Amino acid sequence: MLTDRAHAERVYASAQQKSAAASSPIVASWCRCMTEYMLAPEEQRSPLRLTEQEFREAREQSTRLIADAADELDRLFLTVGKAGCCLLLTDGNGVALDRRGAVTDDKDFYRLGLWPGSIWSEASIGTNGIGTALADGRPVAVFRDQHFLSSNIRLSCTTAPIRDHRGQLAAALDISTCREDVNEMGLAILSQAVRDAALRIETNLFRSAFPGARFVMVPAGVNPTAALLAVDKDDLVLGATRAARIALKLDDARIAAGLPAADALHERRSDDGSDLLEAERAALRRVLSRANGNVSQAAMLLGISRATMHRKMKKLAVH
Repeated sequence: MLTDRAHAERVYASAQQKSAAASSPIVASWCRCMTEYMLAPEEQRSPLRLTEQEFREAREQSTRLIADAADELDRLFLTVGKAGCCLLLTDGNGVALDRRGAVTDDKDFYRLGLWPGSIWSEASIGTNGIGTALADGRPVAVFRDQHFLSSNIRLSCTTAPIRDHRGQLAAALDISTCREDVNEMGLAILSQAVRDAALRIETNLFRSAFPGARFVMVPAGVNPTAALLAVDKDDLVLGATRAARIALKLDDARIAAGLPAADALHERRSDDGSDLLEAERAALRRVLSRANGNVSQAAMLLGISRATMHRKMKKLAVH
């Protein structure tokens, strides 16, 4: 492992090479740290911390996020906690809102600032998993001396950003460890685990934002479970995850204008009135199913006579 001085010299040398900054997200982050945040790699510092009042307000503003992420944090910690890992859930500003960690590791993680109330933005602590993932809007793994500050080069972390129901960057989920036996291959395995958990939290946030809606999976990309539409009883789109927005070229304006789900999914539609007949046919099938095929009971549920029910069934070829 590099010494603190050797690390600082390496950061300065790499940041001066424009080709390195263009090809490496880590070096690009190092450049931001020096030019935008006026940080120096040789600094020995801990993350900035919120006051107790500021921390309470930050948690209050993220109540839904914390609730929707709790089970995933617990599940992920059962997998990685015994390996000397710490989990942090942050808001979109890099403020640590919730944490999971083994009591035996608390002292080390507290010293490093991996604790609720700490601010893990790039501006606060330089290149790090949380701050760089939020700055770039994509998952990132930062292995030891890839960190900007010399005080963090014994730390390894992997982070995935979390987006809200509108596809906007809202939070981050991080796994960090300071174990000396961790290697980049092991960190890659942790990276997949944190991405999967972050995606499940995104899905929880999306579903809780549209209570009572029907959810439609959009066939898109390598992970179709991430592409969801929320649809109301009239088949109009209420919302879409970021993956669905990208796949279907949707934005807030199109959704707010009242977009039928079939149009969004580019399903074949006709203008000869057959859509209305299909909708009525589907309604009859549903009510007959609920009535276990009993026509009289289905007619009662619809508030029509048995004779009218039979006429509709004959017209729409429902048996």
